[in-house]
Amino acid sequence: MTDRPPLPPFTRESAARKVQAAEDAWNTRDPHRVSLAYSEDSVWRNRDTFVTGRAEIVDFLTAKWAREHEYALRKDLWAFDGNRIAVRFQYECRDTEGRWWRSYGNELWEFDEHGLMTRREASINDVPIEEGQRRVFGPRPETERGQSFPLQ
Repeated sequence: MTDRPPLPPFTRESAARKVQAAEDAWNTRDPHRVSLAYSEDSVWRNRDTFVTGRAEIVDFLTAKWAREHEYALRKDLWAFDGNRIAVRFQYECRDTEGRWWRSYGNELWEFDEHGLMTRREASINDVPIEEGQRRVFGPRPETERGQSFPLQ
């Protein structure tokens, strides 16, 4: 098995790198690329959906990004301990009817010794926004890395 650094136990610096790597991968909207960060038997709870394994992760993300257009995400490190990281995040997208949404959430992550995520629990709330209220546009610029995102 190939390691996916940074590896646990996490420091503040390595946890922040792991969070930024996840944000970068999700912003590609490439389900296969994203799935490689998870163990073969990874388990998820995403809102009210339960997913197990990379194949189901790919299916889930493929369907997600088919309905969430112009998806752009920001993640912030919230806490870490040993092999666990907690993040808060916001993303924006446009639905198939053209309405814009900002989604706020928290995730709990658990990793194996190879740096692969074995468990992901996501709680997410969606808020309708007007296009003029958008503030997340594509991947995070280098100049904004490490900065927290405002709540509203």
